[in-house]
Amino acid sequence: METTIATEARKPRPLTPQAAVGLDVRQRHNEGHGRRLTAAFEALEAFPALAESRNRLLRLVREEQPSVGDVVQAVESDVALVIAVLRIANRARSPKKGKVAAIPEAVAILTPGGVEALASRTQVYDFFERTPVWDAAPERFRLHAVATQRAADNVARVLEYKDRNEILVSALLHDIGKLVLAHAYPGYPRHIHGSARTPEERVHQERRELGVDHATVGGVLARRWGLPGRLASAIERHHSDDAPTEAAIVRLGDMLAHYGHGTAVDPKQMSIVARSLDLTMDQLRGVMYELPYPNGDRRSVEPCPLSTREVEVLRRLRDGKVYKQIALELELSTSTVRTHLHNTYAKLGAVDRAQAVLIATQRGWI
Repeated sequence: METTIATEARKPRPLTPQAAVGLDVRQRHNEGHGRRLTAAFEALEAFPALAESRNRLLRLVREEQPSVGDVVQAVESDVALVIAVLRIANRARSPKKGKVAAIPEAVAILTPGGVEALASRTQVYDFFERTPVWDAAPERFRLHAVATQRAADNVARVLEYKDRNEILVSALLHDIGKLVLAHAYPGYPRHIHGSARTPEERVHQERRELGVDHATVGGVLARRWGLPGRLASAIERHHSDDAPTEAAIVRLGDMLAHYGHGTAVDPKQMSIVARSLDLTMDQLRGVMYELPYPNGDRRSVEPCPLSTREVEVLRRLRDGKVYKQIALELELSTSTVRTHLHNTYAKLGAVDRAQAVLIATQRGWI
């Protein structure tokens, strides 16, 4: 597939003056698209995870009895973690080798212990500290990826689509080709997209200026990583007018994410994609309305009966810390921590720490 990309990309149209501003034209002539893309593919081997995402995952897998569901959700929240877990799971010796496209399957193959080992080796970035290679790209990419993931999952839920776990992955990874292009071409995306406003216009500009678009490049990268063909197909075809169901759901999720961010989308194109999925306009409007509002638990309007100190203790208990750790952090004695928790159980009507944490979380108090 690398050869295919290189062949396609060797025939770009001439750069416009606007695009040429941000590109090293001399290097462009000397190297060619194929070498640029190959070097960018290699750079993606070290794409970092958000430090907080990695740390939360490590806290979960290090619990005495890790919740597989919580581990899966923690992995699914981060692009780099999803990539790392899927790549290893698809190389593992199992009947599903090369066919794992969803994180629950991958975690089952690797086990929480394997996920812990993998996460421990994962490179990370912090929003407040710029990396020399990627600068702010990981955070910009992550925010749109997560927004698209959520929107696509909402669409899949309305459609009662059977492979929602796979949608969560393909939606999160749908724009990985942009990371390749950003590394290969210093002027990307600003000097390539120019005045293009909608996703369709930006893809058109990429094809015009580079001879290839980020969706196609993303599909090549997914196959290079050994991910299943159907996942690679959803990535490479998420801007296609004849996209199959999964790619069309991702495309609509991408549009909805742009809409949720307040950036331009083409209403006509959005309605066409929705109709191709047999999504009614009322259903589409319902998904659009839900976008600004968080999923899951509603905001609690009940006053919290716990004291500030009791809340602090319960939050640390939720994070998996033991009495001694909590006492050390809050500069209390272990017996005082135990007293706070017994008072908390009584106020919440809880029989143990797990129920206390559950009640307080559901009511929005911790």
